[in-house]
Amino acid sequence: MSETIKRTISGIVYIVLLISATLYSAFSFKFLFSIFMVIAAYEFSKLIKLSKTLCISLSLIVIAAIFQTAIYLPINTFVIATALVIIAISAELFTTKKPNRSFPVKLIIFIGYILGTFTALINLPFTQDGYKPQIIIGVLILVWTNDTFAYIIGKRFGKNKLFERISPKKTIEGLLGGILFAIIASIILSSYFTFFSVYIWIASAIFVGLFGTLGDLVESHFKREAGVKDSGNIMPGHGGILDRLDSILFISPLLYIIFQIL
Repeated sequence: MSETIKRTISGIVYIVLLISATLYSAFSFKFLFSIFMVIAAYEFSKLIKLSKTLCISLSLIVIAAIFQTAIYLPINTFVIATALVIIAISAELFTTKKPNRSFPVKLIIFIGYILGTFTALINLPFTQDGYKPQIIIGVLILVWTNDTFAYIIGKRFGKNKLFERISPKKTIEGLLGGILFAIIASIILSSYFTFFSVYIWIASAIFVGLFGTLGDLVESHFKREAGVKDSGNIMPGHGGILDRLDSILFISPLLYIIFQIL
């Protein structure tokens, strides 16, 4: 079987599983992304050389807290702290030296980059009116639109490198093109998903384009440090769970804050 066929099949299975679990029920959505969290914890532990047992154990504790309503988990505080951590992580992109991280620093990065972002993502579709799977579907559409057109426009018109040291193929033209088409998609979405105004959807599209790209760069940064091409190999032709979710994970805390405020 050719690499292209493997990539196509695994991509279709991933999308069908993602959309089906999201639309079926709140429980199936939480359950699927809880599994993703554990896998991502394992993948990231290898990238930053942190104990796999510790990372998986911490992710299971957070999952238990998410599912057990009797356990109080300060979601808002956790997500705001996560947003601060990912901003700090982003600053590492501008360092030319390979960071020499201590154990406490690695642990804080893991908690923010994996546990905090997944917690924000899992809680993103829950509002005062209950579970709204359309929120996740809408955000995924924006992410996929941005990624697709950033690639197409970058490949066709890209001349100015965005961050060549980290990701040689990304261009400024691709970034702007992805954001433009994500905004167009957000305007269309606002006609169907009316629980948010068109302005919130447009703002979400801009955040997806900017911080989704930043999330991809940050994950590429960690992979370069580890000397690997992919975070894992669970999806033939696509890499690991982090490779598929890096964009939406990075923007989830920021979108969560926006949705909670507005």
